[in-house]
Amino acid sequence: MPAAHMLYKFLGPLALLCQLLWPQTSQADKEDWTLSTHYDGKRFYNSDGSDKHLGDVSRFIWTSLANEKPWPKWRENPPADPITERLTSGLRVTYINHATVLIQVAGLNILTDPVWSKRVSPVAFAGPKRVRAPGIPIEDLPEIDLILISHNHYDHLDTQSLKAIRARQEEAPLIISGLGNQKLLRKLGYETAVELDWNESTTLGETTVHFVECQHRSGRGVFDQMKTLWGSFVLETPEGNLYFAGDTGYSPHFREQGERWGPFALTLLPIGAYEPRWFMKDVHLNPKEAVQAHLDLQSQQSLGIHFGVFQLTWEAIDEPAEDLASALIDEGLAGDTFWVLEPGQGASLEKR
Repeated sequence: MPAAHMLYKFLGPLALLCQLLWPQTSQADKEDWTLSTHYDGKRFYNSDGSDKHLGDVSRFIWTSLANEKPWPKWRENPPADPITERLTSGLRVTYINHATVLIQVAGLNILTDPVWSKRVSPVAFAGPKRVRAPGIPIEDLPEIDLILISHNHYDHLDTQSLKAIRARQEEAPLIISGLGNQKLLRKLGYETAVELDWNESTTLGETTVHFVECQHRSGRGVFDQMKTLWGSFVLETPEGNLYFAGDTGYSPHFREQGERWGPFALTLLPIGAYEPRWFMKDVHLNPKEAVQAHLDLQSQQSLGIHFGVFQLTWEAIDEPAEDLASALIDEGLAGDTFWVLEPGQGASLEKR
């Protein structure tokens, strides 16, 4: 392996170490969430008790150097679909990149986990680097009304992108996240930032937003691990119920939420960053599990997210889409049941 390539491969693990040692914390120093049923007085926790330990992280970092499949240095996007300024009826989604989706429904423009940065890392010189441009330049976005932040990992809560969105609008969008993130979000200019516990909700216009359980974790450094709450979102809209998973492993919460909120008109489900399973299974779906989540949620249509932009784990860049196609065949489902869009591509859904 050429020396330059070895150095490049080393930068990803180095960035993770930097994240652990020099974090940008989002949690207030002495918050008390004792009223939350999944907070033990020091940290939040998953219902099944799943967690990661420093030994697991170290093993993953150093074995990644030899096991990551090669990715292209860069991949061009196809021409982007035109963006409508605002929809008064119907539902349209535009896949921007990673877990960033523009949802247009009920007169609202909604962004999920907005990420436009070159790297998803606490440092500019190292860490996972994008291999595709965002499908929509940030300056071409319509006015955003609502931002959903699933958790505070760097590839989901990107402070530079949030600053850029805030700077281009006179009025800040409403931004909703889990417990513990409000302090950071208000520092970024989102004065009305709302933080919710699982099963709490707030309303904007005709849309009610529920923050719900998922199986993941949080942290931007070694001293704030699990100190802020992660979650998924259920949106009750006039066009049907929508679901944004954020990041999650597979657990009974999908079936429970399908029974409570389903059927869903549309679910946004992660399909990438899943290898090796010994390390990722608790926190990231693989495509087969994403299809099972689609079924559990009684979803009429799903959209794959969280793949093909940043190399976070071992699988090849096209493996998530290929594995998803195989999983759909195994379940006897049509391929178009689960959209896989290129960055900048959009799709509309009629109310059923």
